Amino acid sequence: MDSIWNQIEHIAEENSGILTTAQVEAAGISRTVLKRYIEEKQLVRVSKGLYVLEHSMADEYVLLQARSGKALFSYGTALFLWGLSDRTPHIIDLTVPHGTNVSKIARDNPQVRFHYVQAPMFEVGKTETVSPQGGTVRLYDKERCICDLIRDKKEMDMQLYTQALKDYFRTGSNARRLLKYGKTFGVEEQIRTYMEVLS
Repeated sequence: MDSIWNQIEHIAEENSGILTTAQVEAAGISRTVLKRYIEEKQLVRVSKGLYVLEHSMADEYVLLQARSGKALFSYGTALFLWGLSDRTPHIIDLTVPHGTNVSKIARDNPQVRFHYVQAPMFEVGKTETVSPQGGTVRLYDKERCICDLIRDKKEMDMQLYTQALKDYFRTGSNARRLLKYGKTFGVEEQIRTYMEVLS
């Protein structure tokens, strides 16, 4: 039995089917063995320093996020992850700070749509949840998603927009946080109107 391979499998299982060169080295395994496992068709190199097991189902949300340490799921994708949209996203929305180089990810993943925000705004509402496949992913909280929807209403699918707002207020809103974010993003008045109508 290959004890090094067992260690590699264990690392991947602990990380939603994904492993990095750094994790392998931290476990005391030489990075050169990764090459051997790729040649033996046991490992697949996704990008520099990022691997998945050949015969496992890696969590696609975790894998995509692992390729860009900064990216957060947002808009329709975050709404889906929060259960505020019943549409499985065909286009994955990721938000990154202005100036982040996403050219490689964009090239390899045509289904990803990137949104750019100023660095101080990037952190507002940043949190984590569990993906449909059970991995931990970083995304915006529900209140930030609602503010983004309202702010970019002209670019939104109206059915998604209406459903998300109704579901958010129906399933329990955090009014204080929502208004605080609303003030930050300049949509406080619109939020107050929706609160009166939908709460």
